[in-house]
Amino acid sequence: MDSSESPSFFHSVRSRELSSFRVRKRPFIDQLTSDFTEIGAVAIQHNTEKTPPLAVSFCKASKNSHIFAVSDEDGFVSLFDSRRKLSTVASHLENREKARINDWVAHENAIFDICWIKEDTHILTSSGDQTIKVWDALEKKCTGVLMGHTGSVKCLSSHPSNSDLVLSGSRDGSFAIWDLRCKINSTSRSNEACIPSTAMVNKAHPPTQSAWGRRGKAAATSITSVLYLKDEISIATAGAADSVLKFWDTRNMKSHVTQACPHPESSTKKGISSLSQDLKGVYLTASCMDNRIYLYDVLQLDKGPIQTFSGPRIESFYVKSAISPDADHILSGSSDGNAYIWKVNKPHLEPLTLKSHDGEVTAVDWCPSEIGKIATSADDFTVRIWNVQTSYSSSSRSPSSVRRRVMAISNAESRKLLMNDDENLMGPRKEPVSSDEALQQFNSSSPTTASLLSTPEANKRKFSSNIADSNESFERTPEAAMKSPCSVLNPPSSLKRKTIRDYFLAAP
Repeated sequence: MDSSESPSFFHSVRSRELSSFRVRKRPFIDQLTSDFTEIGAVAIQHNTEKTPPLAVSFCKASKNSHIFAVSDEDGFVSLFDSRRKLSTVASHLENREKARINDWVAHENAIFDICWIKEDTHILTSSGDQTIKVWDALEKKCTGVLMGHTGSVKCLSSHPSNSDLVLSGSRDGSFAIWDLRCKINSTSRSNEACIPSTAMVNKAHPPTQSAWGRRGKAAATSITSVLYLKDEISIATAGAADSVLKFWDTRNMKSHVTQACPHPESSTKKGISSLSQDLKGVYLTASCMDNRIYLYDVLQLDKGPIQTFSGPRIESFYVKSAISPDADHILSGSSDGNAYIWKVNKPHLEPLTLKSHDGEVTAVDWCPSEIGKIATSADDFTVRIWNVQTSYSSSSRSPSSVRRRVMAISNAESRKLLMNDDENLMGPRKEPVSSDEALQQFNSSSPTTASLLSTPEANKRKFSSNIADSNESFERTPEAAMKSPCSVLNPPSSLKRKTIRDYFLAAP
């Protein structure tokens, strides 16, 4: 095999992980630059009538992550393709027609939040008509209605691994858990299946004594944001009446387990407009009405926020923020018509300002697979797509990604593999073989040699799994292996890890 004509076979092997899978290099933003540019804007318009968007969400699966959904004040759900070539010169309406996949009327009222579930085949919509609907995104067909709230449903969150479990928060001050597998107890006027909640907590965030009005009327108790945490057991909620984050254990909903709030001197205006968490569940952000965004470590809630980010004007509960999937940046809308981006580990730096909208920037979202691509929506009836310039992106992994140890094979094994490679892979071919072709043929025609690239520990796990005919050796945590449920909020004494990052990355 001539290295001058084609890359060395072992050069490609070096980029493989323990179980013989290729290492996937994810780009990430190295630094905040002024070259974070707008790549297109679409108008939110139906039947010549413009309407302000209220929520925007990219698909969660990597194969569909370029598709994003938008809900608006008129009750429409619109799906767009962010990979369509949009022009900054063309009108927003022309771009809308280029990028639009489909749209439909989901509610006869405003849709405040949307959520993708079931591998992006279905989408949830929460509305001012006090219901949540489950939609088949391909057929544009309603497959179920979740009824039980007595106020507008403001926010949604799905279970990290079981999309049949849904969490919602309402303006009536309650949050509820729903199981889409439950039996249907009735049908709606439109003959839609109605599903009851499995658990509901009322008055989750009641107003303080000082929040009562002159005539004895209580201030707003609306639940503004809910989150299913990554331990798959805990729930975080926030409301309009205070700046307190409450955490609940789904196994016992009688009272919250713990709570967290900003430092007393930092919070003058009360209320939280949104919550977000990164992909690993390490951090949680809260956008507060005092024009600050607070960053919490979920395993150190008693210490309060570990970082504070300032700059945006959060003058309404429609202004949202979101932490990036890799926990490296925070994106926020603002009432001043701009969007802001901070680097998490450099909160003292001035945020990057995205200037393009002509109205209050409300809902925002990060593309989960294409790092650096974001969507911002505003009261100027548009959703704008932004992306970081490729020259400012790194081809290496994100700093927060997990690096796994790769064991080198011995020289004798290398020679043996090389000889087998020359005899089996090259065969009668005279032209040089590329590294990708060699790897593909290696995987398909020589399965026995693949085991030589794995570690002894990996072989031991594979052997034990074949004998036991189970996957218990691959459970995420020691508690899962012992069938002992454990919440991130209540880690066992046997778990000697200092951060939530270690807790969630315990998987082999």
